[in-house]
Order: sequence, then structure tokens, then C-alpha cells
Amino acid sequence: MVGGALGKIYRNGEIIIEQGQTGDSMFVVQGGRVEVLQNSLKGGLQHLAFLDSGDFFGEMAVFEKEVRSATVRAAGEARVLRIDKKALLTRIREDPLLAVNLLKTMSHRIRHLNEEVARHRKTHL
Repeated sequence: MVGGALGKIYRNGEIIIEQGQTGDSMFVVQGGRVEVLQNSLKGGLQHLAFLDSGDFFGEMAVFEKEVRSATVRAAGEARVLRIDKKALLTRIREDPLLAVNLLKTMSHRIRHLNEEVARHRKTHL
């Protein structure tokens, strides 16, 4: 997304963003792997997904004025680039295809969540 920029290196288990925090930036995994977690109703954290190099997260905070919906931490050493809202919007103006790719990924995530909800309902009816 931001060619040539190097992100911060996070150690295994280090929190990158935390559920409930406010935010105005998104993140791109440049190397390694991160884990997406959400607070469980039973307490503790529930695993949602692993994200690898090229994946992004935290984009909802750029487009909405809501708090972070999940916690993301490094799963092993990971290099992660932070992109603030202003830089992202500038980049989208320069390359509108970037917005299309973001929307495709977000749409895929929503579809996956809908499928998970449908499966959950079937097993709990």
C-alpha cells in the first residue's frame, strides 16, 4: 500500500491494537503473522483469525468513528506498517484501484462472517 515504507517490528505476543481502543489508522502485515482476537463472553480472548504478509487490519477505524472491534497481536515476530487515515485517503486518490481492493477484502470478510453466523445458528437450533 505504501511502497518502500518499513513498519514496526513486534515481538511474539506483543499487542498491536486492542479491542475497545479508538483509532484513526489501519495496518498492513509486511512480514510474519498476526493473530486477531476478540473478547469472549466467558472472559478471556477468542481466536478469530491469523493474518499473514500482505493482509491488513484495523481499516474499520478509518471508515467509521467506532472503537476497535478486535485485539491484534504478533504471532511470532511480525513487521507491521501503520497507515493513518490521511495517508490512506491520499493514497486512494492517487490509486482508486486501492479502494476497490480494500472493498473486495472487506466484502469477503463480511461474507465469511455471515457464513459463520449461519453455521452457528444451525448447530444451536
